[in-house]
Amino acid sequence: MQKTYYDPADLKKFGKITEWNEELGTKFFDYYGKVFEEGKLSAREKSLIALAVAHTEQCPYCIDAYTQDGLQRGITKEEMMEALHVGAAIKAGATLVHGVQMMNKVNKLEM
Repeated sequence: MQKTYYDPADLKKFGKITEWNEELGTKFFDYYGKVFEEGKLSAREKSLIALAVAHTEQCPYCIDAYTQDGLQRGITKEEMMEALHVGAAIKAGATLVHGVQMMNKVNKLEM
């Protein structure tokens, strides 16, 4: 087995981040838990959003966690892939729209 920088076993250690700063770690986990509660969006919808964001942020731990979470919530592989394409389209659009800044700079420098 090839060793990588990201060790899947580290995901299980996530809760230990509170050990070096209990106050902030606890506040984060309180917030995190509140965000994923049922609200105007269902937990299923939030799981799909989290999966798409996990891919745009390229977090292998989040990808693993929300792939598993999604499957447990009955999200199909086709729905997962569609969500990823939505995330990819937004990421690509965000990259391209910054091209306007480059165009503005070139136009200014060519004056």
